[in-house]
Amino acid sequence: MKLTFTSFLLLCVLLLSGINAQSQTAGTPASDSLRVIEIIQGKNLREKKIDSVTTIETIAGNVILREGLTTFTCDSAAINPRTNIMEAYGNIHINQNDSIHTYSQYLRYIGNDRVAFLKKDVRLTDNKGILYTQDLEYDLKTSIGKYQTGGRVVNGKTVLTSTEGIYYADTKDVYFKKNVHLVDPKHDIISDSLLYNTQTQLATFIASTSIKSKNGGDIYTTNGNYDLKNGKAFFGSRSIIKDSTRTYVADVSAYDEKSGIAQLEGNAIIRDSANGYTVLGGQLYLNKNDNSFLATRKPVLIFKGEGNDSTFIAADTLFSGVERKDTSLKKRISQTDTLHADSVINIEGKPGIHTNVARNKMVTNNQPPKDDAIATNAVPSKEIDSAPSFEDTATVRIDSTSTATRPSITEQSADTITRVDTTLSKNTSKKSFVKNDSPANKNTLRNPGDTIRYFIAFHHVRIFNDSLQSVCDSLFYSSEDSIFRLYQHPLVFSNKSQIAGDTIYLYTKNKKAERIYVFENSILINQANERMYNQLAGRTLNGYFKNGELDYVRAKGSPAESVFYPQDEDSAYTGMNRSKGDLIDIYFINKEVNKVKFVNNVDGTLYPIRQIPEDQKFLKNYKWLDSRRPKNKLELFD
Repeated sequence: MKLTFTSFLLLCVLLLSGINAQSQTAGTPASDSLRVIEIIQGKNLREKKIDSVTTIETIAGNVILREGLTTFTCDSAAINPRTNIMEAYGNIHINQNDSIHTYSQYLRYIGNDRVAFLKKDVRLTDNKGILYTQDLEYDLKTSIGKYQTGGRVVNGKTVLTSTEGIYYADTKDVYFKKNVHLVDPKHDIISDSLLYNTQTQLATFIASTSIKSKNGGDIYTTNGNYDLKNGKAFFGSRSIIKDSTRTYVADVSAYDEKSGIAQLEGNAIIRDSANGYTVLGGQLYLNKNDNSFLATRKPVLIFKGEGNDSTFIAADTLFSGVERKDTSLKKRISQTDTLHADSVINIEGKPGIHTNVARNKMVTNNQPPKDDAIATNAVPSKEIDSAPSFEDTATVRIDSTSTATRPSITEQSADTITRVDTTLSKNTSKKSFVKNDSPANKNTLRNPGDTIRYFIAFHHVRIFNDSLQSVCDSLFYSSEDSIFRLYQHPLVFSNKSQIAGDTIYLYTKNKKAERIYVFENSILINQANERMYNQLAGRTLNGYFKNGELDYVRAKGSPAESVFYPQDEDSAYTGMNRSKGDLIDIYFINKEVNKVKFVNNVDGTLYPIRQIPEDQKFLKNYKWLDSRRPKNKLELFD
């Protein structure tokens, strides 16, 4: 029994010895697997004993050292085998598996951590970009280099400098911090922090950044990226983009230099200081090559006037482009007109003055409509004497042959209108968003003074100005003649007056109403009080504004008609006069109808105030539509 116990103890000792031996055996490969700096070449090799446990190996002359797949070359080096630390001097080159190369004049290398500290004329390259600095900490395990005393990265023609930086060699990313400056042939970028990829040449902005284009233009952003190689950019956080005359702002912006197309989304704004307009919308598309834009998602166009007197225009869609003066939009549309001769109507029978009277989208005429007073034998408005007395206008009948009636808009072919609109829509859309390198287009961009800018608004158009408001379905405006052309059920409101017709031309000067021309089913309604409405109707209405207020309106037709409520000296209404004639003029004073003048073929009846027939109170096309009138500019943003 005792022998057995002794044998058991001996067996336990042997087992423990075996386990310890196995542990030592297993530990040997681990020790061998530690990276050791090997000496491959050197003209002089010496050992210097520092103390009982420390011996330094020194190598000089064409030194080559190796650690795994990394090779070190230098003029001289000193190695501590116990700590696996090396210091190298002169013309140092670290070749990391032929993928990353680092150069300097001094190196301290911690072999166990594989971290290199390089100084003086440091260069690190990954065959894409080159990092220059005077002091670099480089981790060979992660291929990450850091500098804190200033550095420069050169990637082709792109140069980036900063006070601090982190270089990620594996991903080709560089994180620049403090006093960042990027320069390439097209851009000059200044930032506090910036990410840059030397392979893709993508710059990512994470702090306040200023981008100046050497072709003109500035960008201010705190968030976004710029593909400097392909010219594509994305910006967030309401970045600001500026060129010589325009400023662009949006929650999110994207731009492609090659196509010239930019997209702005989220409370987007275009502000043009040269042309005096601003555009706001939920989404804006711009083509910088042909200088056009398309605005959607509740867009509003603002024309800057004198002082705070600006004009606001809202629609479902807004479009704007430019045309050369010698090939203006009018000329292009007039060519379209020749294909639809059935839609061309002569104004007042005078040759050479025509218009496309379209019910849908905007179509212009070769020349603005002439003043009716000049085009007829009637006395010009400036020569009309003071208003006739009430007795002079009552029940006056003059027989005369009336002029021929011109076809109305509703009598034209709907198919013709559709074809005209389709042609215009196709022309403008293709022109706007397809890059055009034709000489004509280049000249347009090169000589902006030789171009005219036009604006088109589609559907549910609303206009607000302090002195004038309007609604219609479609609108066209050109800087060539400063005329607002309003189409399809247009209404113009001025103080207590409403003007309607099939088509309205509103002439402006210095962004202020100067003249209004209405043709086909034209009618002016002036609210005298809640129950009485002065009215003037005719085939055409031709009116003038003074200081932005209606001053004089002439109706012409076959015949022109009016309903007028005269007042006595005490401003009391004395009756109602309903008349017709070749020409009828209305004059305004202090925003109120002051007098009415009849010219040629007058036929009128005066009704005492208590004997006015209900069926005579209103002209044929009377519709008081004040509910459609924009009451303030804020309505246009709803």
